[in-house]
Amino acid sequence: MKNITLRDLPGIFHTTDPNDLLLNFVAEQVEVASKASAIILPTFDALESDVLNELSTMFPKLYTIGPLELFHDQISENNGFESIKCNLWKEESECLKWLDSQEPNSVLYVNFGSVINMRHNQLVELAWGLANSKKKFLWVIRPDIVKDGSETLLVPQEIVEETKDRGLMVGWCPQEKVLKHKAVGGFLSHCGWNSTIESISNGVPLICCPFFNDQILNCKYICSEWKFGMVMDSDNVTRDEVEKLVVELIEGEKGKEIRRKAIEWKKMAIEATNVDGSSSLNLEKLVSEVLLLSGRKWQ
Repeated sequence: MKNITLRDLPGIFHTTDPNDLLLNFVAEQVEVASKASAIILPTFDALESDVLNELSTMFPKLYTIGPLELFHDQISENNGFESIKCNLWKEESECLKWLDSQEPNSVLYVNFGSVINMRHNQLVELAWGLANSKKKFLWVIRPDIVKDGSETLLVPQEIVEETKDRGLMVGWCPQEKVLKHKAVGGFLSHCGWNSTIESISNGVPLICCPFFNDQILNCKYICSEWKFGMVMDSDNVTRDEVEKLVVELIEGEKGKEIRRKAIEWKKMAIEATNVDGSSSLNLEKLVSEVLLLSGRKWQ
């Protein structure tokens, strides 16, 4: 991994205590992984070739089989299989009808995932930035997203009124369907891996606002290596920066550039999951080299 600094790594690696519980837990998991029959990663070879090449020297039984979403899309609805979905929050699918009424690439989708918490002042600055941008947005605001004891409305009523004709706020939504929608022109995200790989699968450029763990490193790769995103400071969210980034993403030259790059990555992700693609071949190898072999051992 090139040009990575300590601050780019998850917080557990910042400790100076050799007895740190989390650090030792991770070290133990690495040791366990070295003895595993297989390690399955939800990514694809073209996206992380350098890292995967290095990992394969330490873990020979490494199988990249992503993006899983694209495999799912290849399964027809009438083949007798049903998807199993799991959400921490109830989806509000009505937002898809709202998206149907919007112009292509005109809506910014905003979602910080299922566990991120924000300070109330951060959320208000974000709201004002979205309002001042004058751009359309679909914003997922979980009821528990603010954890600072604030009893005020999550979003001031003044902003709700200001944006009611161009913005929609919901508690949760079917993200995969939202990112596939032609009206969505960008995604303001915390950069969790699921959101990152789903953005790649659908060719959606990102405004990256990482908070902790792998999100910070994901953001670095999105913006510096894969070049389909722009970074926003999560520690100091300001309405001016939010407005500037949203406008640039939706209508600016930088936005056009990273949208082109996002579409390039989408094409490579599709190639990886085609019949002769790297992820498809790895999935076949996983079945034949690990799953079927393990099954024979138990017969």
